[in-house]
Amino acid sequence: MSTSPTQLRSMLELAQDEMIMRDRIIKALREGPKTVPELAESLGYPVHEIMVWLAGLRRYGEVEAKGRPDVDGYFTYEWVDKTGEQA
Repeated sequence: MSTSPTQLRSMLELAQDEMIMRDRIIKALREGPKTVPELAESLGYPVHEIMVWLAGLRRYGEVEAKGRPDVDGYFTYEWVDKTGEQA
């Protein structure tokens, strides 16, 4: 789902997609660490929406930032394996 830069979705719309996007983001991160722009590109959503969903995942310890930010200020995120599964 791609929206134009002038067509911003409300926080309610983002919240409605949260569980679907949680699964998609975790699946992408299980393939390997990614920055927010890399996640946005691979999932087809704007960076600002990925940031909202990623903040929720960080809050609940499902993903974590690794290392230092890149030259654009983005951290690399990794999935946190809480179940003992292999990525």
